Amino acid sequence: MLSYYLINDETCALVPVNEYKTRIYELTRKFEVSQNIKTIVNDSCLKFGSSYSGRAAATKYAIGYTHKVPICVNESTLNIFFPTKSPRLEDCAWISYKNIYIYGRNSKNSFITFRNNETIQVDVSYAVIQNQLFRSSRLEYYVKNTFPRV
Repeated sequence: MLSYYLINDETCALVPVNEYKTRIYELTRKFEVSQNIKTIVNDSCLKFGSSYSGRAAATKYAIGYTHKVPICVNESTLNIFFPTKSPRLEDCAWISYKNIYIYGRNSKNSFITFRNNETIQVDVSYAVIQNQLFRSSRLEYYVKNTFPRV
């Protein structure tokens, strides 16, 4: 088991196992890391120039939402992630906007299938996923039209 992880273009989802462990879904593998999601997200943001709180504040400024805001971890690759619930909750997962292939609803919750055909169940409603995708698309539009691409 890894002890340190940074979000990258292969990352599809960060799913909490417990308060000290996270399951990572990438396009080519899945594994667990002995780090909590908040640390992974913050360290990944810092790697690309800002803290999680700075990225969240920038999103709030850019698109006007104040709760469950998506963040752009890396502007140059448009690596946008959104939380499934309030990031303050221990069972909040983070999903890669650009690696989603399709999403839908099942009996109680929702599912997300990524570009590699890996599917995860998400303990939130279909409407929450739709809303988070809409917010992420607004953030993507803002970033594309504000920051020059390399």
